[in-house]
Amino acid sequence: MQAKVRAGLKRAQRGFTLVELMVVMAIVSVLLAIAVPIYQKSITRAKESVLRNNLFTIRTMIDEYTLDKQKAPETLQDLVSEGYLRQVPQDPMTNSDQTWRLVMEDTPISGSSGTPGIFDVKSGSDKTALDGTAYSSW
Repeated sequence: MQAKVRAGLKRAQRGFTLVELMVVMAIVSVLLAIAVPIYQKSITRAKESVLRNNLFTIRTMIDEYTLDKQKAPETLQDLVSEGYLRQVPQDPMTNSDQTWRLVMEDTPISGSSGTPGIFDVKSGSDKTALDGTAYSSW
């Protein structure tokens, strides 16, 4: 009886075998191989959502500025200085507020005597969205 107890204690103190550790590592690797791409895709979806929201906000403020002032803003900073925006939002794809691509008017609203202003704004990123379109075309 005492021999069996000693054998059990000896076995318990030995630890895990190499095969057991390899099996556990294989299972963890498979789980990570599944989880990491899903996590990265969710981060990209969140950034795309923020980009859509920022574009909508900037475009709305450009339209309101244009209607109020009867001329389009010349820079995005004009929207901030006139109180339409607190600050120029960041492009989440480039992590900068300086990379927005501005689409300028062909002809100013106030006639040919004024300087052309911003008509639209696009992302400055050259990456492709999850749906296959370029962020710069949004």
